[in-house]
Amino acid sequence: MALLGTILLPLLVFALLGLFGKRMREPLPGVLASGLVLASFLLGAGLLLSGGARFQAEWLPGIPFSLLLDNLSGFMLLIVTGVGFLIHVYAIGYMGGDPGYSRFFAYFNLFIAMMLTLVLADSYPVMFIGWEGVGLASFLLIGFWYKRPTAIFANLKAFLVNRVGDFGFLLGICGVVYFAGTLDYAQAFSQVNGISQAVIELIPTFTVFGHTFVAWEVSAVTFIAICLFIGAMGKSAQVPLHVWLPDSMEGPTPISALIHAATMVTAGIFMVARMSPIFELSPTALHFVLFIGATTALFTGLIGIIQNDVKRVVAYSTLSQLGYMTVALGVSAYSAAVFHLMTHAFFKALLFLAAGSVIIGMHHEQDMRKMGGLKKYMPITYWTSLIGTLALVGTPFFSGFYSKDTIIEAAAHAAHGGHWINTYADWAVMLGVFVTSFYSFRLLYLTFHGKERFETHSDESHHAESHEIHGNEAHPAHDNNAHDAHHGHGGLPHESPWVVTVPLILLAIPSIFIGYFTIGPMLFGGFFTGAIEVLPQNDVIKVLGEEFHGPFAFTLHGMQMPAFWLALSGFALATYIYLFNIRVAERAQKIFALPIRILENKYGFDDLWVKGFAGGSIALGGKAWKYIDAGLIDGVMVNGTANLVGRIARGIRGTQTGRLTTYAFAMIVGLIAMLAIATHLFAE
Repeated sequence: MALLGTILLPLLVFALLGLFGKRMREPLPGVLASGLVLASFLLGAGLLLSGGARFQAEWLPGIPFSLLLDNLSGFMLLIVTGVGFLIHVYAIGYMGGDPGYSRFFAYFNLFIAMMLTLVLADSYPVMFIGWEGVGLASFLLIGFWYKRPTAIFANLKAFLVNRVGDFGFLLGICGVVYFAGTLDYAQAFSQVNGISQAVIELIPTFTVFGHTFVAWEVSAVTFIAICLFIGAMGKSAQVPLHVWLPDSMEGPTPISALIHAATMVTAGIFMVARMSPIFELSPTALHFVLFIGATTALFTGLIGIIQNDVKRVVAYSTLSQLGYMTVALGVSAYSAAVFHLMTHAFFKALLFLAAGSVIIGMHHEQDMRKMGGLKKYMPITYWTSLIGTLALVGTPFFSGFYSKDTIIEAAAHAAHGGHWINTYADWAVMLGVFVTSFYSFRLLYLTFHGKERFETHSDESHHAESHEIHGNEAHPAHDNNAHDAHHGHGGLPHESPWVVTVPLILLAIPSIFIGYFTIGPMLFGGFFTGAIEVLPQNDVIKVLGEEFHGPFAFTLHGMQMPAFWLALSGFALATYIYLFNIRVAERAQKIFALPIRILENKYGFDDLWVKGFAGGSIALGGKAWKYIDAGLIDGVMVNGTANLVGRIARGIRGTQTGRLTTYAFAMIVGLIAMLAIATHLFAE
């Protein structure tokens, strides 16, 4: 029952704030929400330390509500509630003064509760509840300021794109039920060897003009694994279902941090790791996962280079890092994917919250081109941002180095004598290191270094002191992309208050140290044994573990590898351009005008989804309405029938003259016609 309590605590806050939140004064809703998330963290930590837990209760006939706390789900529980708690504390100050303060924390805790349901699930129906629950919560939070058209567009985009992925996920679950006859994880996993022998006939054998086309068959386990991964592509924003994630910036900054660091986008990574017994039996599915991950890691990172919104740069870095995690899944390094998920949760939450702090200090400005020189005004935000940046680019001794380098090493090992997709993935993650380093330091330099490019007014000190602390989102009528709308708010930049900076400091600590101290037990110490299953021939982590001699030796080895020098090259190039010779960037914009235009257009994926699929569906619906509904049904069947009856009636009405002689004549003609017919019939 205690395990169920970890979910019920945040769910209780959602109910209380939903019912009585308007009667509570600030900061009570935020304190209550934060307190119960912390209680959920402590309860989960206690259960994990005691050896795990299991909960099962009758729910529907034959479908129990079952939860499992093992090392994998317990690890995720601590990330969701631990990082979530710090983001909650940050939000107490960040959202202060907002009219929807209580509603925000109600949605926030619903998000936490649904994510916990997803990670603790021990059966497919329970996971599906959490899966759809985080989708609902993200819809509510991205569109939190529902009066802003761009926010409504963004949350609908996220909701609809994820419906595509969820359809695949549901097909995968149906495949498990059909072939395994169970919805329970353990029972389904125990039958995967039998499922691997089954095939699905996607297209039956058929004959056209005497030519017989052989049936298209696919392994059942491949079909199930790919369908499940399509669900992960939606939640974890993998190409081409990634288009919703950058637009999620329309929500408040704490939401961006929670979605990108600890909840929704990690759901797909976790799900594939949990389903490792299924994926391990399908090399085709693993190659598909690897290709998608490698493509996402490199090509979405390139888009981050040309972004000027501080939050969007960090958002595209999330897409790229999720690609790295997916690459790890594709080479069967599931534990490395989850390890990077953990380190990424800390430094990505740090970077998003630091971006929010900058937005506060800059009086709602988000355009890096209107910043510069903020280091002296916001020292805490600067140093924590620097720590997050160093962790993100994989600097030795910082947490991101250990998780990212493990993935790069795993991809390189898989590329030796492997499929061409393995080689492609190896190159993609290597080049991605340079790209990540370049756009990360570009963000740091344009924001905190160089000359001051912001404007101030004479009433700056009064403005800075009197302004409420809730970021650019305090103006729902403004568009985040229309930076000029915020320009001229005035006032010198200022450091954020302690309720914002303390979470930054607390997140900076694990961003430095947690990778160094956990790489050994988590990756090479059998921490996930029993929760993650890998075939011996696919166990790349075991191979890497044979050469692991402690985190310090791992660091020294990594500093001799190409990835380190690529990261250093990205840093050097960004430093030269954005600290010493900004004219190079101006010239590069002219030289690389075509590639930049492609990146600004996001490779056309937005147009594909918005104008292609969505717009095409609307156009098709319009044509269907015009020709089928209005034309055929209304025009021919309904109105046409009425018109026909009207015409017949008008014709008959012309015979009604009201004259007795006309009627007598008609009777005589009719009688003659009847006699003629009768005579003809009887004569035969």
